[in-house]
Amino acid sequence: MVAAYRKKPMVIQALQWKGDNEVEVLQFCSKCFIVTGDSLKINTLEGTMSASVGDYIIKGVEGEFYACKPDIFKKTYESVAVN
Repeated sequence: MVAAYRKKPMVIQALQWKGDNEVEVLQFCSKCFIVTGDSLKINTLEGTMSASVGDYIIKGVEGEFYACKPDIFKKTYESVAVN
């Protein structure tokens, strides 16, 4: 039987890849590597993923990293204050 589910609320860390913030991305994401000025690759649990300028790099709840398109990111996440 099909059932409805809601995603559990959680706080994640993320950083937007702007194409010129290589140092910040590499300090945040231990699994990321820059191929050229606008091409970013991320070693994820599912294999190597490409990120485009504007994509968000997300650190998941298990410490894994992956990319997310900006429109999906904005629909899924909202900014929270960190104490």
